[in-house]
Amino acid sequence: MVLKDFYKVLSEEKTGDAKYNFRILVNANHEVFKGHFPGNPIMPGVCMIQIIKELVESITKSSLIIQTLSNVKFMALINPETNPELRLELDITTTEDDLVKVKNTTYFNDTTALKLSNVYKKL
Repeated sequence: MVLKDFYKVLSEEKTGDAKYNFRILVNANHEVFKGHFPGNPIMPGVCMIQIIKELVESITKSSLIIQTLSNVKFMALINPETNPELRLELDITTTEDDLVKVKNTTYFNDTTALKLSNVYKKL
């Protein structure tokens, strides 16, 4: 975990051959939110991208580096004080040339917060 104590995995469920659901709890008291933004904490997009990478690494048991981000849509602001629990749906496939392709949708409650498609290279 790049940011110590930034989030905690509450549950992990394999829902299909390459599909996973995670529930995580974001630490609203983390230092990141003191600067982003004081009095109105908002989840930085780069932190969401890092969380997804770390979850995929835990599934693939591999160290990964982002090769491409082909589709990133931030659809709702995530305030960790009002919505600390997030649900991440991951669809993960590994290609013949050992690339890891990921499609993600992140929710808080019934609100879609993020849609992301990317490709990782195994290190």
